[in-house]
Amino acid sequence: MGNLGTVVSQVVEKYNKDKTRLMDIVTDVQSELGYVSDEAVVQLAKALGVSKVDIDGVVTFYHFFSKTPVGKYSVYLNNSAVANIKGRSAVAKAFEEAAGCSFGRTTEDGVMGLFDTSCIGMNDQEPAAIINGVIFTDLTPEKAKELVADMKAGKEVSELVKNFGDGNNQSELIKSMVNNNIQKKGPVLFAPFETGSALKAAVAKTPDDVIEEVKLSNLRGRGGAGFPTGMKWDFCRQAEGAKHYVVCNADEGEPGTFKDRVVLTEIPEMLFEGMAVAGYAVGAEEGILYLRAEYLYLRKFLEKVLEDLRSKNVLGKNAGGKDGFNFDIRIQMGAGAYICGEESALIESAEGKRGEPRNRPPFPVQNGYLGYPTTVNNVETFCCVSRIMLEGGEWFKKMGTAQSSGTKLLSVSGDCKKPGIYEVEFGTTIQTLLEMVEGRTAKAVQVGGPSGTCVGKKDYGKRICYDDLGTGGSMIIVGPDRDLLEVVHNFMEFFVEESCGWCVPCRAGNQLLLDKLEKVMAGKATKQDLKELEEWSNIIKATSRCGLGQTSPNPIVTTLKNFPEMYQAKIQKDVDYVSEFDLKAAVQESCKAAGRIPNIKEH
Repeated sequence: MGNLGTVVSQVVEKYNKDKTRLMDIVTDVQSELGYVSDEAVVQLAKALGVSKVDIDGVVTFYHFFSKTPVGKYSVYLNNSAVANIKGRSAVAKAFEEAAGCSFGRTTEDGVMGLFDTSCIGMNDQEPAAIINGVIFTDLTPEKAKELVADMKAGKEVSELVKNFGDGNNQSELIKSMVNNNIQKKGPVLFAPFETGSALKAAVAKTPDDVIEEVKLSNLRGRGGAGFPTGMKWDFCRQAEGAKHYVVCNADEGEPGTFKDRVVLTEIPEMLFEGMAVAGYAVGAEEGILYLRAEYLYLRKFLEKVLEDLRSKNVLGKNAGGKDGFNFDIRIQMGAGAYICGEESALIESAEGKRGEPRNRPPFPVQNGYLGYPTTVNNVETFCCVSRIMLEGGEWFKKMGTAQSSGTKLLSVSGDCKKPGIYEVEFGTTIQTLLEMVEGRTAKAVQVGGPSGTCVGKKDYGKRICYDDLGTGGSMIIVGPDRDLLEVVHNFMEFFVEESCGWCVPCRAGNQLLLDKLEKVMAGKATKQDLKELEEWSNIIKATSRCGLGQTSPNPIVTTLKNFPEMYQAKIQKDVDYVSEFDLKAAVQESCKAAGRIPNIKEH
């Protein structure tokens, strides 16, 4: 750990005093010093020539930045719904007992910090944790105690990984215990792919012809919104600007989603080549892969893949052998913020700011990264583009449905025997998927993560596609013995935590929904409370500034609709009002101190 002034000076110089690289600068400072103190904030502001408030705003916005010491070993244990289903509480208790401190705190000797964190992209192998950037999966109370003992003994975190996962997880540059769990391969993502072939096919056409081929395929964005990719590229190409940019959204923060993690591990060449095709189509020379902080363990590997692509002339000067087409890609790390999955918030973050959504219009294709026209697409989308360049738009369009062509990569987790990655054709029913994953007894399936739709058995005939049940890829199976209200509660806690706080409907509204839900779960609600849950949800969805608030009430809205009996069983039906205030409990401590017995009549 170096001297603060020296560290700040060296890091700032490393990035040429470029304030738009503030995310990288803060990351490096924290890596060197263990945290970003008030004094570090002051020195960074002075060195970069920006306001202290700007630096402080970034440091306090992101989950993995800290202004106080987080310990020599920082343990971030996932608290997603699936982690809870798989036994997180017992693992958390074991960590606390062995470490001698509770979650949200650091041990007195400063050796270890225990912290909760949202989904880390490991839902198929929960409970899971990140310790100093290293992933630990399939945790048990016994494993937790062993990890704490090894940390107390001062061992390197890398030494605590006892075995490696499958595929490239075993490579020298990753060496991770994470498993890919690829259960079903399809013809788009996992068919054989020759590096350089897609870009070579693309540059043999004109940029306009490339865009027309993508339009012909009817490819829609695989991140969840489903906007037509060819149309987005056309808008970007036509937009005026001295530069154009291509950005890949690899910030898959939706709980239950981990498909992009597998793509990044096993077929990153296909992804990067799809970005190069986009660069050729829209007239860009630079691409940015925005990689979520939870996938930091993949960075060295991905940087090596980029180096190899440059050596093969897939990236760099005259990329793909096309004279005058110069295109390269850099990796921009995130720092833990679900809101950065929204494309304008992601761009703000990539520019070194708080990840707060922008007002739209203008849209990123008109005014994106650094104010230039920018196309932002998902990891899976770029891979689909590579395949379309090889097989053609007509071939791609023959799969799926009229409004949802091609295949969809699904992340399946929860109460099933075969969690993992499934590449299926759009139009596959929920029932068919449940049979594939051996989760036939499910009482519910959460389609599209917390922001999606919770469906019950009567809707298992519905199809996975944008014209029926749209999804970015998360499919959480909820078994017959689970308390679905506990799952809904977990989702609402997540949205309260992850709201960027910019607009009141999302910032305050989600907390009100959570409070009302807890009233229902405590058995102190009436029919009026259920009515208010629905009314408030509609207000939040209609008035929130961005997609987070516009979808955050969905866990309540869709379960009220599809599982009304669950709520009806909790409310008191013969009264109009139930007080949440327990007077007897409130005065119990004072009565005990005064030696009195409270004489309070029940009403």
